[in-house]
Amino acid sequence: MQTFTGTSGAIIVDKLILSIQRNKQYLSDIDGLIGDGDHGINMNKGFTMCREELDKNPGDLVHGLNVLSKILIMKIGGSMGPLYGKFFKAIALSLEKKEDIGIVELGNALKAAVEAIASISPAKIGDKTLIDTLIPAVAAFEKAQQKGKSFSEALEALKVSAREGCDSTKNMVAKLGRASRLGERSRGVLDAGATSCYLILETFSDSILGLIQ
Repeated sequence: MQTFTGTSGAIIVDKLILSIQRNKQYLSDIDGLIGDGDHGINMNKGFTMCREELDKNPGDLVHGLNVLSKILIMKIGGSMGPLYGKFFKAIALSLEKKEDIGIVELGNALKAAVEAIASISPAKIGDKTLIDTLIPAVAAFEKAQQKGKSFSEALEALKVSAREGCDSTKNMVAKLGRASRLGERSRGVLDAGATSCYLILETFSDSILGLIQ
């Protein structure tokens, strides 16, 4: 049985922070093509504030996710702060008091995260948002789980579908947010939220793969 502990999982938040910090300009450049151009800046601000807080008050995976969630919701403007804040909070709540985290526990946490975002966003697949990355990725994880695949195989499937979902937004017309005002002119560009979601899911998966292999 492939599992990791909440204590060892603290490194997942560390790596999420690094990923956003390293890609802040890339995310803002994408956003600048059809949006405000501040997605990477805002994400980096929140994740860096989380780094500063965790340096002072370290803890396990759930602690790190709770700190990240609180900062994103309280300190970051726009739509992404609350969306990702709810996302990480739902995962933290689902994994709370779980000593060992395996495919079942993470699968439940991912489903909870999807439901949390759905509770505050009307976005659906095809609207050119982070949902286009998230929903197929979680569905691929669940499908692998149902087929009896290993934890690592399910994580690999999640990554592949997350990448495909993110890439699919390039040919979509934005239906929500500022980009939706551009109509057909929003086609031909990746969605910044879908891209940051891919980076988060890829980093999350790779971090876990490093812990269970």
